[in-house]
Amino acid sequence: MTDPVEPGDVAASARASLTSSLDVARGRLAATSLPLEGTGVEDARRRRRELLDQLDDYLLPRLRSDGAPLLVVVGGSTGAGKSTLVNSLLGAPLTRPGVLRPTTRSPVLVHHPSDEPWFAGDRVFPTLPRVRTVRDDAAPRAAAPEVEDATTVRALRLAPYPGMPPGMALLDAPDIDSLETANRDLAAQLLAAADLWLFVTTAARYADAVPWEQLRAAAARRAQIALVLDRVDHGSDEVAVDLARLMAGNGLAGVPLFVVPEAPLDAQGMLPERAVADVAGWLSDLGGDAGARDEVALATRDGVIEDVASNLDALADAVEAQAAAAERLADAVTTNYAQARTQVRAATSDGVMLRGEVLARWQDFVGASDVMRSIERGVGRVRDAVGAFFRGGRVSPDTVEVAIAHGLEAVTLDAVETAREKTRALWRADPAGAGLLASGAATSSSAAGVTGVTTADLRAVIAQQIRGWQEDVLAVVREQGEDRRGLARALSFGVNGLGVAVMVLVFAGTGGLTGAEVGIAGGTAVLAQKVLEAAFGDDAVRRLTVLASERLEERLGSVLDADAAIALTRVAALGIAADDGPALRAAAAAVTTAAHAERVERSLAHREHAAGGGLLAPRLRGADLAGRTDLDDDGSGSEMLSPYQSRPTSTAPDPGAASETEEAPRAGFWRRMFGRGGDA
Repeated sequence: MTDPVEPGDVAASARASLTSSLDVARGRLAATSLPLEGTGVEDARRRRRELLDQLDDYLLPRLRSDGAPLLVVVGGSTGAGKSTLVNSLLGAPLTRPGVLRPTTRSPVLVHHPSDEPWFAGDRVFPTLPRVRTVRDDAAPRAAAPEVEDATTVRALRLAPYPGMPPGMALLDAPDIDSLETANRDLAAQLLAAADLWLFVTTAARYADAVPWEQLRAAAARRAQIALVLDRVDHGSDEVAVDLARLMAGNGLAGVPLFVVPEAPLDAQGMLPERAVADVAGWLSDLGGDAGARDEVALATRDGVIEDVASNLDALADAVEAQAAAAERLADAVTTNYAQARTQVRAATSDGVMLRGEVLARWQDFVGASDVMRSIERGVGRVRDAVGAFFRGGRVSPDTVEVAIAHGLEAVTLDAVETAREKTRALWRADPAGAGLLASGAATSSSAAGVTGVTTADLRAVIAQQIRGWQEDVLAVVREQGEDRRGLARALSFGVNGLGVAVMVLVFAGTGGLTGAEVGIAGGTAVLAQKVLEAAFGDDAVRRLTVLASERLEERLGSVLDADAAIALTRVAALGIAADDGPALRAAAAAVTTAAHAERVERSLAHREHAAGGGLLAPRLRGADLAGRTDLDDDGSGSEMLSPYQSRPTSTAPDPGAASETEEAPRAGFWRRMFGRGGDA
């Protein structure tokens, strides 16, 4: 009999399956390439980078680390007072410039000393090196100028602090609207890895566009958020009310909102305790309640998983668009070079080659005037005229071979450059192709821009292939002569002379010729045929002509294929595969399925998280003053909006609500916030 399976084991197995599906999705995402330009591709590239960062910095480490501390990222606009708020909550200037060694330009992560193993390694933010900060406990003094250390400016600075509740860490992030792109990117990366985002803004900047873009994105993925409205003048309730209105209109209705009044800083640059009391109490209650921390972490994690799956689907669209663009570029190459093949085939078989220099040199070679007069008197006399010609040892056939080579080179070069120009024109009209051309070494006006091969190099390759073909023809003529009994007679005509006759016959035809040209070309072809028949016979001539024609198409076709292959290789080298998009969709579907199964098993195996006995967790500075107004000698406390006084609405906060919330324990708020029962 097998042992029963514990619910916790099933839940752990479901989480392992979810982790595995995300690992596969990450691998697909890392292998996905978006190299071609096009509509929306920059957004897709940015989304891809952000997803990889979120998977590496937050999601996979969170799934693999049961019981990891809750990471609260303090982020916001430039000059919002994030560092001042963090220092005021901790009661120590841990993020004060010049107090920590080295400087605090990089993000500072404050955690309880017992939680250091969670952050010292690369479990979270694996791309950021670690620097352990050292507090300066000397007497308070003016902040020293910040000194940038190029080796550590992008490091994650760990600040262990006994006053931080165990199981929770505060991360002071760079400004989300920093003038430096690197700072903005780092801030976005850190916020995407937060279990809870404590967003800090001011009465002067709460309506800025950039922060709301970030907040809307966070709300869309159901990230857990709390807002702090900093530096609010006494009696400025309308600012908090307007911010609450903006929150409701941007999907943040019900998100905790804290108001920190304008107050003088002490010698260490910290706010009075009562100014940060509500924020401190809220975070301390969260830090002291393991169940609440789990609820926050799981709520954010579930939202991020859904967001990742959704973004994978969206990226699949972009990847498929890249595949379609790559196919368009490749089709342009294939189509234009196929047309070039047709062009060369026609030019070498329709009689066009028997014009001009080739015709003149051939006529010189065979003594055209005598032979043509013989043809006019009757084909039967051709053989005698040809025999007399060869026996006479007239002009060398080399001049005909040279003329043929020049003609073939011109035909082939024109076909290749036409294919290049057509391809380049199509690529330039396509954003994907234009970007690919721009990345090449050649200028956009050069016909070599598609392949990068110069005309001089191309001409040399063509000439080499033509020489090879002429040698092929002479070789088959020689082989044919050796196979016949009439070898002596064939050789009396001369191998080169017979080879030239084969070449001329390959070009025979009347396509594209009119009038007198037809007669001239036709007579030339007849003459070549009679020369060959005199040597080898009718059947052999047909075989020789077909074989020579095939060899010519193969040789010149190889030039076209090689040139086209260079352009096709440029496309193939981008690494775009047709199945990348479907693979991403499949990965997204697997993540969605695994996430649903994990939530079901997690619910079935839910454990009650009791506060338990033992030592009390440290509470942040000012936490015990949360919700109290009796110590606010300036009377401002009753006017401040907090989650204990009023939920964010479009109306002004109700001053009478304070007395009700004072009687309710704050831990009950967390249970109400996450649906865990408790006071209404």
